[in-house]
Amino acid sequence: MTSTPRDDDEKRARLAAALRENLKRRKAQARARRDGAEPADETASQNQAETSRS
Repeated sequence: MTSTPRDDDEKRARLAAALRENLKRRKAQARARRDGAEPADETASQNQAETSRS
């Protein structure tokens, strides 16, 4: 079973979006650590939002 170019493009787009979200989350965590505050529990709200979109 071979994948079509369209499937490959969709997979790349999903992976790119996931990487961007991960980078945003890590930057927010780094800023929170730098500022001496506890990182906000954004991951729980983000995960909840992502599952509602699915």
